[in-house]
Amino acid sequence: MKIRFTYLLLICIGISLVTFAQAQSSMEPYRKGWHLEDFTEKGNYGISVEKAYAELLSGKKPKKKIVVAVIDSGIDTAHEDLKPVLWNNKKEIPGNQIDDDKNGYVDDVHGWNFIGGKDGKNVGKDSYEAARVYYKYKKLFGDSVVNETQLTTEKKEAYRLYQRAKFQLESQAKEAAMYVLVLKDIVERLPAADSILQVAMGKKTFTGDDLQQFTTSDPAATKARSNLLGLFQQTRQMESTNTALVSELVQFYSGEKSKVEALEKEPFPYRASIVQDNYTDPKDRFYGNNDIMGTDASHGTHVSGIIGAVRNNNLGINGIADHVEIMTVRAVPDGDEHDKDIANAIRYAVDNGAWIINMSFGKSFSPEKAWVDEAVRYAESKGVLLVHAAGNDAKNIDTEEQYPSINENNDTSKTFTNWINVAANGATDEELAAPFTNYGRREVSLFAPGVRIYSTVPGGNTYAEKDGTSMASPVVAGVAALMLSYYPELTGQQVKQILEASVQKLPGKKLVRPGAEDEKVGMDELCSTSGIINAYEALKRASVTKGLRK
Repeated sequence: MKIRFTYLLLICIGISLVTFAQAQSSMEPYRKGWHLEDFTEKGNYGISVEKAYAELLSGKKPKKKIVVAVIDSGIDTAHEDLKPVLWNNKKEIPGNQIDDDKNGYVDDVHGWNFIGGKDGKNVGKDSYEAARVYYKYKKLFGDSVVNETQLTTEKKEAYRLYQRAKFQLESQAKEAAMYVLVLKDIVERLPAADSILQVAMGKKTFTGDDLQQFTTSDPAATKARSNLLGLFQQTRQMESTNTALVSELVQFYSGEKSKVEALEKEPFPYRASIVQDNYTDPKDRFYGNNDIMGTDASHGTHVSGIIGAVRNNNLGINGIADHVEIMTVRAVPDGDEHDKDIANAIRYAVDNGAWIINMSFGKSFSPEKAWVDEAVRYAESKGVLLVHAAGNDAKNIDTEEQYPSINENNDTSKTFTNWINVAANGATDEELAAPFTNYGRREVSLFAPGVRIYSTVPGGNTYAEKDGTSMASPVVAGVAALMLSYYPELTGQQVKQILEASVQKLPGKKLVRPGAEDEKVGMDELCSTSGIINAYEALKRASVTKGLRK
């Protein structure tokens, strides 16, 4: 589940989008760090964590450093605001090529990479699960019309899965074709503009702020500046670098092209060619490498900063939790993650001491869901809390598939007790439900800030704003970690219950249903708790709750 670059690009290329036009008229609530603020004091829908530090935690010392595993794309291990909070495997001697702690993973000092090869190569780009499912079953069913009454129960289920994958690919290809058409010229011109500016400015890497201050009389440089500055401004990434911005746009464009081609071209086995494990064997767990930065750590670095970037160090941002270690488990490529990697990432995190696991990813198909479910049950048995982003397709996940899911074997009577699905809210009434967020009055637990969240990105000392339920999920993981650091006797299940019971409710407030601009509903229609996470109230409740952790 990648950052919602799509909506921001639509603004860039001149396509009208009502919800974001509304957002542009109300910029003040989106201060850097707005998500940490208190609604009654600042007038936006933040989580009141700074108020909690000032009024509830002042003079108190945390009791335990909490390990939060971030299953994601990787992390910038050299970032100034993250390096001090990286999880360190004290049983492992760095760089000696020996599995000192005998956990099956050599030199896993800060975490592990399940989408890498033993030769050091890494999966960057990968295919989408719908395409993988489609081509798997196309070989079985082809294009002919199948009489389902003549199929076994197992083949009938496979055929329906095939039909759903085909429908999704056709729908995605139609939408993606529009993006490819309008972005083709921009993507082709951007590298040349970037090169011109690197020469004119005398440096290879620059931020949007640098570019805004840059003046020139050279016509080519002036035109290049106008083109690239517009992209920085409209995607709200003025503090990001040219390298990161161009890379993100090219990556997005490449992904949309892949969707267009998916119906005509079988996906390349990116993962299989590099990882070279036995994918069909879920017990084959000890594969990958220790390169947790990988090919593009932008998403994972941003997520990690929201949770635990060093507080009050006069650098960049304040994370939510002040006594935390970030364990990085790389399992999410540019494309859809594979179920086996997610299952093994969860197990790795649990076995190596994580109390909370953040999962800012998702997809519409899960062929090996049983493997993931088994890993989640394992985490549940150990009292580990799983926090998951609800997704960014403006759909109701009570009725539409979204994986990994909160229900074992898709049975709503078998709901995991250690799982929280998180939707995204903005700072303003207009974006109280972010226009892209998934929702569900049964499947989604609560809302958390996920619009214009300022956090760490790769570059050592670089920061940027991003949007998505990918950003809302680590807000919840951060509050959970903060709570456990002061009240470590609580189990993951108790933390979930406290977070859900202490939300900020908004009785009578009507908000736009995501994906339906003309329909307004109460928050009770969009999540089970009818509210937004509130750190202040959660900590108050935690202080009077008897912990059950053994």
